Amino acid sequence: MSQRTALYEQHIQAGAKMVDFAGWDMPIHYGSQIEEHHQVRKDAGMFDVSHMVILDLEGPQARDFLRKLLANDVARLKDAGKALYSCMLTPEGGVIDDLIVYFLSDTQYRIVVNAGTREKDIAWMQEQIQSFDAQLTERSDLSMIAVQGPNAREKMASLLPDTEAKEALELGVFFGQQIGSLFIARTGYTGEDGFEIMVSNDEAAQLWQWLVDAGVAPTGLGARDTLRLEAGMNLYGTDMEENISPLEAGLNWTIAWEPEDRDFIGRGPLEAQRGREDLHRFVGLVLEGRGVLRGHQKVILPDGSEGEITSGSFSPTLNQAIAMARVPASIADRVEVEIRGKHLPARRVKMPFVRNGKSLID
Repeated sequence: MSQRTALYEQHIQAGAKMVDFAGWDMPIHYGSQIEEHHQVRKDAGMFDVSHMVILDLEGPQARDFLRKLLANDVARLKDAGKALYSCMLTPEGGVIDDLIVYFLSDTQYRIVVNAGTREKDIAWMQEQIQSFDAQLTERSDLSMIAVQGPNAREKMASLLPDTEAKEALELGVFFGQQIGSLFIARTGYTGEDGFEIMVSNDEAAQLWQWLVDAGVAPTGLGARDTLRLEAGMNLYGTDMEENISPLEAGLNWTIAWEPEDRDFIGRGPLEAQRGREDLHRFVGLVLEGRGVLRGHQKVILPDGSEGEITSGSFSPTLNQAIAMARVPASIADRVEVEIRGKHLPARRVKMPFVRNGKSLID
């Protein structure tokens, strides 16, 4: 039987179509995925992302543990509330999961990982933490709501009681701030401005209703997927996995190579891959003409070599099919994609495809 978040009844009352997602009953849409997508791009929408796993890390060696565990370096975080996106790697350099770490102090951090990788993530972390003086605690008492869109800040500010709280919303990307009983993070998965709010399960329904009253529309996971694809954001298990390194998933920017003596898990194999001219590339594609790009479709390069689409969909903002693909290093500006036995033309473009509601495609 699937698990239910603290907001399950709110979804049912709003007419959501519920589906099983990573073992949870989650809303895929509330009537129209396309309308919900446009709502986030043009105004503000909110997602129940309480299925995500929230972990608190505490202890004298919490910082040292994360510097060993992650490809990115938490030593970069100097101010309480700042956050870092990183991959957690296997010893061979493959991606166990991608996650966000919030810095509270040198001895206290908050970590958010994916729902579908919960068991293996926690098991891996608990195995690695044995040699460090630190403890990991799962916060199943917390829910998480993502509020995203160009008007997200204004509508969220209308709910906060004082000037200090409102000013906290002006803080930069990847910042988390404890405000009353809310932990508000300036993070998201849509390419729009917005927040991810952690709140106790007991208070989640009230916060959800306040957001509805403020004009923030409930939005399902279907729109969340098309929004993240337009924003060029990877999805674990689709665009990256344990047999793929971050260098082959377009995530080289998440690796902190300096200082050279930081021996994070997976560093050796990544160093061996670094600079290899034959390493697969992670690129954006736009289909020229009609059709839909989907994961696992074959990408054919002019020299006859082949790659594969990892994520693909119709883009509601661009009104055309887009995709992310892993292809040989000989990638050209023009390729073909095999769709139902036909080879259709596509072109390579820079990602993201969309930022702040605007097309970035030339």
